[in-house]
Amino acid sequence: MPVPPHSAGQSPGPRPLAVEPRRRPIGVFDSGVGGLTVLHELLVVLPGEDFIYLGDTARFPYGERDPAELERFAVELAEELLRRRAKLLVVACNAATAAALPALRRRMQETTLGVDVVGVVRPEALRAVAATRTGRIGVLATPTTVASGAYDEAVLAIDAHVTVNSIPCPGLAAIIQDGREFDDDTVALVREVCAPLREAEVDVVILGCTHYPLIGKMLQRMLGPDVTLVSSGAALARQVEHALSTRGLRNPSSQEGEYSFVCTGDAEAFSAVGTRFLQMPLGPVECVTVEQLGFGDDESAPRLRARS
Repeated sequence: MPVPPHSAGQSPGPRPLAVEPRRRPIGVFDSGVGGLTVLHELLVVLPGEDFIYLGDTARFPYGERDPAELERFAVELAEELLRRRAKLLVVACNAATAAALPALRRRMQETTLGVDVVGVVRPEALRAVAATRTGRIGVLATPTTVASGAYDEAVLAIDAHVTVNSIPCPGLAAIIQDGREFDDDTVALVREVCAPLREAEVDVVILGCTHYPLIGKMLQRMLGPDVTLVSSGAALARQVEHALSTRGLRNPSSQEGEYSFVCTGDAEAFSAVGTRFLQMPLGPVECVTVEQLGFGDDESAPRLRARS
């Protein structure tokens, strides 16, 4: 789906925002650049909104980290986006959603803003259940996401009669983000993780990592043409649209929105790799160190602290 033209990178740092909550930006965060596949869909569905994307590239990958650690990271990233006056948060990372979404939602409601948080797991689960004809659904995700059981729980909460087969894919997200040409080892890894899903005769596969749409064609070849691949972008964008509407937070402007980018690692590397994920130029990328997260100059911004 084509993305409308934009005003990327016009103001990479925290820019002055109107007090009016509807005109504040939507904050999106991920462990790296994979969440740009989600931002792509958000730009299509909500072209009048402003966005701030924060990629925690200094601590990428998240897929094999401890859940408690991921919860702490999510709180830090959320605070940084709150400082930049985000009116709604999108957790565009499957591992962070699985590990931290409930706790993050509780803590966000403790702020004076009561900011809503939308994650990637449930929208994919809803779409997968709607798409399956046989009741056999597969999940490809990072080890941390699979171990959390988040997709199994989300799918079975929608339809208890569905069978879920979740397969961990260690190292796959890092290979995709690295940006190198795929070699025989990569193809062998993809074939290996797809094999149990073919054996289980699933007819729908959830791509449980925002990096995986970049190898959608390879996955489709390995799984077979009759298998439906479900990714988080489009489904989550519709949920964000609904959340804005129900809270009366849709931007009233008829003008095209702006978006900007922040990362915790190398800004040049983020820009070079991120263009491939967003499918268009990014413009300037601001770098904020992990130590600086949430500690800007704006003392009036709400604070969100992880509990010890």
